[in-house]
Amino acid sequence: SSGINAEWPLRPGFTKEIIEEMTRNNERPIIFALSNPTSQAECTAEEAYKWSNNKAVFASGSPFPRYEQDGHIFEPGQGNNAYIFPAVALGVMCCGSINIPDELFLQSAEALSYLVSDKDLAVGRVYPRLSDIQEISVKIAVSVIERAYELNLATVYPKPDNLEQFVRDQLYSTDYPTFIPETYEYDLSNYQ
Repeated sequence: SSGINAEWPLRPGFTKEIIEEMTRNNERPIIFALSNPTSQAECTAEEAYKWSNNKAVFASGSPFPRYEQDGHIFEPGQGNNAYIFPAVALGVMCCGSINIPDELFLQSAEALSYLVSDKDLAVGRVYPRLSDIQEISVKIAVSVIERAYELNLATVYPKPDNLEQFVRDQLYSTDYPTFIPETYEYDLSNYQ
């Protein structure tokens, strides 16, 4: 498959004719309408799916709602930096990488690609669900750390045996034990 992507505020940037031509030339045309806000996107998710006969793989810079056409349910993905930069930063901080070369960003992109499930693709998402971002970040960070050790960039030694647990142990957690003492119900009728 080949695709088109854009990030310019020209509405519509991807016309019906363009997407139909992409569909004639590609089994699954890739359409990335990345301009923000949604009103400035080069096309809507609905247009991409409709004009490609439900074949488009679509991602946008702004969120689009679920879309149903001809019995198919599509959940457009949002392509943004939330998947890569936090995970790279987490991995780099965990292993103490001395610098952040392009190889670590390439590793993170490759790791992200393996996290896209068949279910994601079936509903037209090119990225995993953003609601799973913490789990995604942990897995990408582990991959980044592995690569940092391979490139002799890591400064945390010895290398942790269980990198995933090591990363999880570094995460900030908002789960706290309660500081409110347990209270008890008393029958106050005897104290009148």
